Amino acid sequence: MDNTQFLRGAIDAGACVSQAWDLVKRNLGLYVGAGLVTIIFISCIPFVNFFLIGPMMGGFAYLVLADLRDEPLGFGMLFKGFEKFVPLMVLGLIQAVPAIVMQLAQYVLDLGSLLGGVGTTAADYQASSGGLSALQTGAVAGMIILFICYFIFQAFWNAALTFAIPLIVERNATIGDAISVSFGAVFANLGGLILLVIINIGVVLLGVLACFFGIFVAIPVTWVSYVIAYRHVFPSIDGTRFDTGPPPPEAYGNFGSPQ
Repeated sequence: MDNTQFLRGAIDAGACVSQAWDLVKRNLGLYVGAGLVTIIFISCIPFVNFFLIGPMMGGFAYLVLADLRDEPLGFGMLFKGFEKFVPLMVLGLIQAVPAIVMQLAQYVLDLGSLLGGVGTTAADYQASSGGLSALQTGAVAGMIILFICYFIFQAFWNAALTFAIPLIVERNATIGDAISVSFGAVFANLGGLILLVIINIGVVLLGVLACFFGIFVAIPVTWVSYVIAYRHVFPSIDGTRFDTGPPPPEAYGNFGSPQ
C-alpha cells in the first residue's frame, strides 16, 4: 500500500447517514438479516466473539462496497471476510483490546467477590448501612474516573481504526498498513467523523424508541454509514457512484508515501 492516498475533510456526516439509509431501505431484508447475524456472531459467545469481530465486520463492509458498485448482492457476501480470516481476526482483536481488558477485569472482580464472600450478618448490615467510609468513597470515585477514562479511550481507539477493516477488504492492506493509514485518514477527517458518530448515536436512540425493534434497522444503517465515510475518504478507482471527479492535489494526504 505504498503511496496510499486519502482525502482530507471529505466526510459529509449527514450525506453518509442519508446514503446509508437509501442503501438499507432498498435491500431492507438483506441488511437487517446481515446485521442480525453479525450481532449474533460478535456478541453471543464470550471471548470467542473477539476472534470473529474482524471477519464478520469485514464481510459486512464487503457487502456494502459491492452495493455501492451496484453489483448483484447475496447474503453469502457477509462471510467473504473469512477469506481474509487471519488479518481481519488480528485486526478485530486489536480493535477489541479495550473491551477484552474490561471483560477480564470484570471477571477478576467477580472472582474476588466470590472468593471473599459477602457479609450477610446483622452486624455487617448495620455497618454497611452506616454510610461509606472515606476509603470506600475514594474507591467509588476512583472507579467512576476509571470507567470514564476507559470509555474515552475506547471511543478514541475505535474511531482511529474506523477505516482499517475496509482497507484490508478492498485494498488487501497488511495489518500494519491498515492501522497506520486509518490513523492518518481519521485525523485528517476528525471533525466529520465526530459529527457522524454523534448523528449515529441519535439514529440508534431513535431505533430504541421505535418499539426497540427499530434497533435492528438502526444498527445496519450506522455500520453502512461508516463504510460510506470510508468511500468518501478513499475514492473508488472503479467508478463508484460517490466519486465526484478528481479533487485538487492539496486535498490529498499521502500517508506512508516516500518522502
